[in-house]
Amino acid sequence: MTAPAVAGAPRLLLRLEGLALFGLGTGAYAQTGLSWWLYAVLFFSPDLSFAGYVAGPRPGAAIYNAAHTILGPAVLLGTGLVLDPPLFLGLAAIWAAHIGFDRMLGYGLKYATSFSDTHLGPSGRNRTGT
Repeated sequence: MTAPAVAGAPRLLLRLEGLALFGLGTGAYAQTGLSWWLYAVLFFSPDLSFAGYVAGPRPGAAIYNAAHTILGPAVLLGTGLVLDPPLFLGLAAIWAAHIGFDRMLGYGLKYATSFSDTHLGPSGRNRTGT
């Protein structure tokens, strides 16, 4: 069974939205005054959630998706507004920028059917076109 996926103009809009999120996250990070080394080191850290696939496709997709929704960065942002703005805001910005980067490239939230089945269509080697 093929996983459902968005197509056409809505898919393009979601990818452009990813570009905007990447740009906004990176711009917000620049305003924190934190080290760009921190940004570089942590940018791909949400992808460590791939390790969840060791437990199988269903838990893998759940863990990956938890690390690739804007909910986590939003919680960090809210926490940062209350506690320590530069650090929490910087971490939220890096995380949001990563999510935007993935979406911009066409990598979406995963379905439990296969690692390559995403809400933006097939990813990786299973992708046809953009």
